[in-house]
Amino acid sequence: MTVTEPVRVPAPTPQFAARARTVGGSPVRDILAVTARPEVINFAGGLPAPELFDTDGIAAAYRTVLAGTPARALQYSTTEGEPALRAALAERTTTRGLPTTPDDLLVTTGSQQALSLLATALVEPGDTVLVENPCYLAALQAFALAGARVVAVPGDEHGIDPQALDDLVARERPKLLYTVPTFQNPTGRTLPAARRAAVAEVAARRGLWIVEDDPYGELRYAGTRVPWIAAHPGAEDRTVLLGSFSKVMAPGLRLGWLRAPAGLRRACAVAKQAADLHTPTVNQLAAARYLADNDLDAHVARVAAVYGTRRDAMLAGLPDALPDGSAWTPPDGGMFLWARLPDGHDTTALLPEVVRHDVAYVPGAPFYAGDPDRATLRLCFVTQTPDEITEGLRRLGDALRSPR
Repeated sequence: MTVTEPVRVPAPTPQFAARARTVGGSPVRDILAVTARPEVINFAGGLPAPELFDTDGIAAAYRTVLAGTPARALQYSTTEGEPALRAALAERTTTRGLPTTPDDLLVTTGSQQALSLLATALVEPGDTVLVENPCYLAALQAFALAGARVVAVPGDEHGIDPQALDDLVARERPKLLYTVPTFQNPTGRTLPAARRAAVAEVAARRGLWIVEDDPYGELRYAGTRVPWIAAHPGAEDRTVLLGSFSKVMAPGLRLGWLRAPAGLRRACAVAKQAADLHTPTVNQLAAARYLADNDLDAHVARVAAVYGTRRDAMLAGLPDALPDGSAWTPPDGGMFLWARLPDGHDTTALLPEVVRHDVAYVPGAPFYAGDPDRATLRLCFVTQTPDEITEGLRRLGDALRSPR
């Protein structure tokens, strides 16, 4: 007689954490996956122009580092970052008006990691975080994963309204304000100096951390530089300044940094030890070598000159591409142009037809922490040549005029 063993049904695995179940992916990444066909003129990404990378200079820096100090370059490093790189970054920051020492800085694996470290160090589930309206998408992701309650600060075409900020801080008691005050992503706008001083004053009087993200500030095509919020009186002990080489050197290096008061910087270093121990040593040493052997400011000036012509090409083509009654503001720098179509348009609903015309943008709705303006869209103007931009806008105009 044969005894049949009972069929054993495996028990289900435990559920994912609530944050992983409720926080969605990046709509920009999703659009880039759909529009990866080479025939698509893609205004959706935030990608620097690869033909402008200083590949020779970067390659030479890696060769020098690997030939001269291979054991050090391929070894573990300190969490805070390589001393040579921190010294160079401190000098650049000081030259731009904010006295900084190497010990003020923590090197991160891209400035996106800095956001995650700050969320870990500062935000408890349920804490309120204030953001611009609209806001950088990946910041919304980072704060949502930390369990924050994200609240948008009212503003206008110039950015945050300091009085509205003051009122919100008094009512909501937030932990921090996150802002990209120079050539903001997605709008391209720049917060005026007087408002920066007012934001610093609110933070000092009300008790608030400011996270000032500056990945685009060196890419200026018009106007004059506006000092960082971190340089204003009252902001010294409560502002974290984030920087990155992604837009001025190369994003593949994954090199960013944060400048923060000592206590918060130490907390971020502990969070980083749990995340990746340290940013890759060879990349840090190569960047330090590049800064020692090359004039990064001259390289950025060459890149900015090219990007400026591409911005101008987009501005020239928008009147014919977008419906009558559309509005946009010319950015003085950065990578993005923000537009609003007339009432009744939904740029998310329009996108499939636009993609069928082999062109793409990012709908504006995902950039909002609260109720979105569905008539808005973001266009990146730096990746394509002026001729490609002109053709892409022609396709966009055809798509928007096509019967639906």
